[in-house]
Amino acid sequence: MSLALIAALPFLGALLPGLLIRAGRNACATVTGLVTALALLGVLLHAPAVMRGEVITARIEWLPALGLNANFFLDGLGLLFTVLILGIGLLIILYARFYLSTKDPMGQFYTYLLLFQGAMVGIVLSDNILLLLIFWELTSLSSFLLIGFWKHLPEGRQGARMALTVTGAGGLAMIAGMLILGNIVGSYDLTVILQNKDLIQGSEWYLPALVLILIGAFTKSAQFPFHFWLPHAMAAPTPVSAYLHSATMVKAGLFLMARMWPVLAGTPEWFYIVATTGLITMIMAAKIAFFKDDLKALLAFSTVSHLGLITMLLGFGTTEAAVVAVFHIINHATFKAALFMSAGIVDHEAHTRDIKRLGGLRHLMPITFTIVCISALSMAGIPPLNGFLSKELMLEETVHTVWAGNHWIMPVLATIGAMFSVAYSFRLIAHTFFGPVRDDYPSKPHDPGFGMWAAPAFLAVLVVAIGVMPMTMVGDLVRTTASAVIGGEAEVYISHWHGFVPALWMSMIAVGAGFILLGLHRPLDAIWLATPRPEAKAIFDGVMEPFAKAARAVTDRLHDGSLARYLAVATLAILAAGYYAYQTGTHAAGTRALTVIEPVPAVGWLLLMGATGALFTYHRNRLLALVLVGVIGLMVSVGFVYLSAPDLALTQISVEVATVMLLLLALNFLPKESPVESTAGRRGRDGFIAAAAGLGIGALIYALMMRDFAFPTIADYHLANSKTLGGGTNVVNVILVDFRGYDTFGEITVLGIAGLVIYALVEGLLRGGAANDRLLAWVPDQKRAGDRHPLMLVVATRMILPIALMVGVYIFLRGHNEPGGGFIAGLVVAIATIMQYMASGFGWAAARQRIDYHALIGWGVTIAGLCGIGSWFAARPFMTTNFGYFKLPFIEKFELATAAIFDLGVFLTVVGAVMLALASISRIAIRAGETVNIEPFDIQPDEEQTEGAR
Repeated sequence: MSLALIAALPFLGALLPGLLIRAGRNACATVTGLVTALALLGVLLHAPAVMRGEVITARIEWLPALGLNANFFLDGLGLLFTVLILGIGLLIILYARFYLSTKDPMGQFYTYLLLFQGAMVGIVLSDNILLLLIFWELTSLSSFLLIGFWKHLPEGRQGARMALTVTGAGGLAMIAGMLILGNIVGSYDLTVILQNKDLIQGSEWYLPALVLILIGAFTKSAQFPFHFWLPHAMAAPTPVSAYLHSATMVKAGLFLMARMWPVLAGTPEWFYIVATTGLITMIMAAKIAFFKDDLKALLAFSTVSHLGLITMLLGFGTTEAAVVAVFHIINHATFKAALFMSAGIVDHEAHTRDIKRLGGLRHLMPITFTIVCISALSMAGIPPLNGFLSKELMLEETVHTVWAGNHWIMPVLATIGAMFSVAYSFRLIAHTFFGPVRDDYPSKPHDPGFGMWAAPAFLAVLVVAIGVMPMTMVGDLVRTTASAVIGGEAEVYISHWHGFVPALWMSMIAVGAGFILLGLHRPLDAIWLATPRPEAKAIFDGVMEPFAKAARAVTDRLHDGSLARYLAVATLAILAAGYYAYQTGTHAAGTRALTVIEPVPAVGWLLLMGATGALFTYHRNRLLALVLVGVIGLMVSVGFVYLSAPDLALTQISVEVATVMLLLLALNFLPKESPVESTAGRRGRDGFIAAAAGLGIGALIYALMMRDFAFPTIADYHLANSKTLGGGTNVVNVILVDFRGYDTFGEITVLGIAGLVIYALVEGLLRGGAANDRLLAWVPDQKRAGDRHPLMLVVATRMILPIALMVGVYIFLRGHNEPGGGFIAGLVVAIATIMQYMASGFGWAAARQRIDYHALIGWGVTIAGLCGIGSWFAARPFMTTNFGYFKLPFIEKFELATAAIFDLGVFLTVVGAVMLALASISRIAIRAGETVNIEPFDIQPDEEQTEGAR
């Protein structure tokens, strides 16, 4: 399976949960799990090759001139993280199915989860730093949605905002650092950057790039002083906490440091910044975790501490420490995900996470107790579990690390951090599960069903298996991953017994001191509560408040709802930029001569200017203004004809007729005159700005037309390849349905959305309310004609309809080789249909409507999209036309092209959108009391004859 497809699968799958939730919660969870399992399968299929030392690549060129390509690669480091992201993600999906309440929107939750999963997979597979940066920011956005999933909780909303602010700001710093790296190396491909260690570390920009990249990594992995956001993110549902804070989001910063290790590590700057930050974070967070009473808060700070431990190991800059860091990433993901899910089980069953309100749960929840015991003992570093192995190796590395010329600072401080880790781990077990059974639980605790404890139990089994058989279970994976981190062959040997080495004594001291701390928890907790200390949340709020006030003041001042003001500011800014470019740039004389002005275009130009001036003068008369707009449009169409652009002329005429008809219907509900709402001075100011902008644009166009282009135009390519690549001689149509078919697909999608929005707005108006009553109480302000649906108009439109339909079909079929196409054909058919409504009224025409206009839009966009996807089955890019020539008996050779299918989608969307807009506007008139005719005429000829005979 292609790496690009693996990265895209979660994003594509995110479309399904919101739809399948209608089929039930099981169906929703199942399809989410299948998407994740399919992506995991795709990764595992590449695993044997990666374990042999191969690197799997996939390259998709997008904008190679800018270095922006969708390149992916899978090495040992990418393999480890994708397996963690997708494997634990699969367990979280199972757990969330039984954790979430029936009141929680499960489809929405799984959609957010898959979006986040896709962003994480994109980070670890990206081979282009620009692409990596996009996925990096997507993790911040999607985690914001997950953390704030419980929107009714203020702490959830605030935690989401805090996480987005901190990680988003760090991401901006990282963008700058990565761009500096790309500039140093001359490439934005990671595989190229990772081969240029000497060039990067020898550059004067090494330190700025290092600091900026580390800011991004530290904010994402909650390292001091950016650690405070992670505990506040615990307001999210437990499945989110278990996923984001064990194997995914907080590991992204560690992944980045590991990925950039070959080119950034090994310098004093790297050692002192990274190792010191990790050490401080490890000790500080472990101490705070010991005094936390909320289960998830304790686990959150323990997570920060262990992230600091891994950061410290990566900061040492040695290959041995990098191996230990990789091993602990695996171990931490297993025991921490199990602990988070177990904390959620306790909260789910006991209705509280407060340790002081718990205790004695080992008798009531034996399964949960077993899982927590195994996982927490591993977190404490107790043999023979996997956490013990990586903790021992970590302590051994600190013994060989010198900080500022001192050999004992690192070992002593690391032992203190391990001591607090033992203390809070044993407190989690003892204060939650031991002691007598209480009678004041908020809810009677009990073990949940299998579906809820299966995932953490599986991880607990892995904790034991890795601890007992480390080399068998993960030895090869650690070796392959560590080799990718250090950029060479790593040596891995993991064992329970290394002899009477310093790490053994340090570990024994940490365990013994941890037990002592646990016994002294009550007096120490009283001292902790009585000691004043800075609150990170209060500091964050204090820092953000001035910025929020300033932003609010600027927003209120500039965004006051005045469209004229927005346009004036934007236009002046554009004019200023253009004037600056003109004054500071160089200018060459024109290379083209003026063409001779002939009488016919001169007259047309004068008529166009006259209509424009009349529109400016009489714009307050809305009906006259609409007529003048139509005149201007028709004059532009004539200009297209004169300049040999029949496709544009047909499109312009069709659009003008359709829009004028729809606008006439809309103006029916508005006053006939626009009121004077601005002073003479403001009108003068606006007129000056408009004139300056118009003259500036005119001068720019004149300058361009008088000079040869600096680069060859793409028009020559289109002219040369329209027939050979697109199968058509009408270059304009081939551009629309092939060369730039994706643009056209986007345009018809927008057109369909516009029709649906008009329908939705009318639906809102028809519900009534203070804002809508005035419109719904509308009455004609002028006397109506007695025959609004005259006989002659009805007869004429009936005769025109079949002719118009035939013309529409003709224009549709000829569009690939002659002027025409689906868009113009759709407008012709829509105009002919609108005329039926105008002639006999909405009621009569709607009663004979057999096609739902919503369905027309849906089918049109779907057909166009499927046509584009069909190109993939022919191994061609999206929206590429496939065509062939065929010969049937008694018929000349003819061409069939998939462009006709795409054009059919365009045709249906245009007809559906225009007619839906017409039907929506007409419904307002009916609701407001407009009479609805049943017969095709207002005055029936047979009735007139009967009356005359009498």
